[in-house]
Amino acid sequence: MGENCYVEIDPTGRYGRFGDILGKGAMKTVYKAIDEVLGIEVAWNQVRLNEVLRTPDDLQRLYSEVHLLSTLKHQSILRFYTSWIDIDSRAFNFITEFFTSGSLREYRKNYKRVSIQAIKNWARQILQGLVYLHCHDPPVIHRDLKCDNIFVNGHLGQVKIGDLDWLQFFTVPN
Repeated sequence: MGENCYVEIDPTGRYGRFGDILGKGAMKTVYKAIDEVLGIEVAWNQVRLNEVLRTPDDLQRLYSEVHLLSTLKHQSILRFYTSWIDIDSRAFNFITEFFTSGSLREYRKNYKRVSIQAIKNWARQILQGLVYLHCHDPPVIHRDLKCDNIFVNGHLGQVKIGDLDWLQFFTVPN
């Protein structure tokens, strides 16, 4: 795969998006991409602004939630790298960590025999991530925590809470 295989490149030229769709939801499509600086695969998340922005308040909420996302740093939370708005295609793009083993739901479909010890390890990691979110200032509540939004790094036994895009969580006023 070379640069000529990219479907799209971010404004800095650091990230190249491929045509491979990793997932698709009502408002968001996630593509496979590469970070050329670090040489790692990443997830390129794309939200069509026509579908989600109805008022100026929606745009303000988008900016504030993206800023909050960029401050979340924890070993049990999917890493957020950068974001930008593509004015020409009216799309909001953001780059996150990519897990080749997929979601916890997909992982459990592929591997039916997993010990209770592994499940306890996953639960501990998820709970550590939730404690981090809830103790964040301001506190963050995920609102859509499910196996589809937990991502697995199968060769390390690591799970991370994901799908923390601006449509999925809200902050709690102090």
